[in-house]
Amino acid sequence: MLFATTIFFALLACGSFALPAHSSTPHLHAHSRYEVDSNWDQGAVNQYPIHASCNHTETTQLRKALAELEALAEHAAAHVLRWGNSSEIYRKYFGDAPSAPVIGNFERVVNGDKARTLFRCDDPDGNCQIPTYGGHWRGENGTDETVICPRSYATRRPLSQVCALGYNVAEWPTNTYFASDLLHRVYHMPAISEWYVDHYTEDYQEVIEMAQHNNSYSVHDSDTLQYFALEAYAHDIVVPGTGCPGPASSASSGTSSVAPAMSSSASASSTSAAPMSSTASSAMSSMTSAPATPVQQYASSTLSIPPGCHTHANGELHCE
Repeated sequence: MLFATTIFFALLACGSFALPAHSSTPHLHAHSRYEVDSNWDQGAVNQYPIHASCNHTETTQLRKALAELEALAEHAAAHVLRWGNSSEIYRKYFGDAPSAPVIGNFERVVNGDKARTLFRCDDPDGNCQIPTYGGHWRGENGTDETVICPRSYATRRPLSQVCALGYNVAEWPTNTYFASDLLHRVYHMPAISEWYVDHYTEDYQEVIEMAQHNNSYSVHDSDTLQYFALEAYAHDIVVPGTGCPGPASSASSGTSSVAPAMSSSASASSTSAAPMSSTASSAMSSMTSAPATPVQQYASSTLSIPPGCHTHANGELHCE
């Protein structure tokens, strides 16, 4: 007995005797079935592509502007996620409309797949020859492509200048800033808008009236989404709690004159949201009766585009 006890302690001292260890292998195996090929979004394009026709400085500026576009849209979605359709800013632009479509329209700009989007600088349709052009969606000539003209690089402001230099949301155009201008441009691309976001208004006044009287269109109106994004960003980020909304709208609380109208890219039987000036009406008539590449022909014509307006590749006249 004494001998056996001595042997036991000798083996223990030499490390030759050890208690059986509990293996963690069964635990790992229990979870392995959940770890098989989790790369479900393989091939996704998360960054807006820029065409090789853009030189180094254009690419640098455009990449920064696209980053600001995503920051603008991301905050707009975050504002709505926080407050739903109850915030004062939300109700100003969308009334009491459900917030889900608004969130989705901003989220697609930030997190939607960008494989079928392309920004280019080579002006294949000749539209950048028009002095007022900052860029254009190519329409039938290139549904997934947008051209950014030299004017944008020279005149568009960064978001750091929101509420500066006299700017306010109500009285200044939505394309004052590169980011908000690009928000308009990506909504023309079906990969982002899915043909859901369109033009139903032409100015701030109509945007406010539509929110009061026909907000089912407001949630997918391109101009409304731009104005809302700018005001939310100004109020929450730039000058917290104040922003720079500009003078209060004088929109009537009575029956609205706004009749939501699909743009010609979505409906051939659309009507204007508001009476068009004779100059704009004449220009539109010339556009719609032109051949397959109407804007290129328009560039060399003697007609003038109304101030604050531009045409798209399909001949549609859009006024900021």
